[in-house]
Amino acid sequence: MKISLCLIVWNELQGCLEDVPKLPIDEFDEVFAVDGGSTDGTVQYLKSQGISVYRQPKRGLNAAYVYANDMATGDAVVVFFAKGTLPADDLRKFRPLFEQGNELVVASRQIAGSVNEEDEHFWRPRKWAVLGLAAVAALAWNRQGPWVRDVLHGFKGWKRSAFTQMKVLDVGLSIDIEMVVRAYKLNIPRIEFPTQEISRGYGETHFKIWPTGKRLLVYLWFELFRCD
Repeated sequence: MKISLCLIVWNELQGCLEDVPKLPIDEFDEVFAVDGGSTDGTVQYLKSQGISVYRQPKRGLNAAYVYANDMATGDAVVVFFAKGTLPADDLRKFRPLFEQGNELVVASRQIAGSVNEEDEHFWRPRKWAVLGLAAVAALAWNRQGPWVRDVLHGFKGWKRSAFTQMKVLDVGLSIDIEMVVRAYKLNIPRIEFPTQEISRGYGETHFKIWPTGKRLLVYLWFELFRCD
């Protein structure tokens, strides 16, 4: 099996400086990046490390995943967000799980053995919101196979044939939960493995939970009436 690694970046120079030297390049048949319009030197740095960078032609998180799937030449794609918050060595865990027959593999911050950046606090709004969305999605659409608890984590991999079958939207930012919902509806084999997330050491997240959560609820309402 050929597996492609795609770094999805948008002004993540600091994260790339920390993560790129740690990437297990030997695990993958190709490594490239999809850039959302960086202006901080991210693209120049990645190219200096021998990583091809493609500017996504359409803005948005969904569009970035779709473009990553289009540009990849492997049988499967793993996406990684270089923010300095996740262990790059976890990238080694994808190939064995694909070879077991899984077609959607999620690095989870919500299952036993995992660590969420909010776990050290009593108040955990992001974690609880993700678990709430996961429960809604599973109750509405999962009829067979395991629940996915971390429905909003971008650190994941998929078989390209499964991605095509999902027919995900190429607009908006619903892609992570959308892939889970479509896997439920199409009974695509899926699995989670635990990862350990630490707090972001610079900048702010591009996806704050409350405005993002409201948009995702709109997507779930749309999916209820989706025909395909």
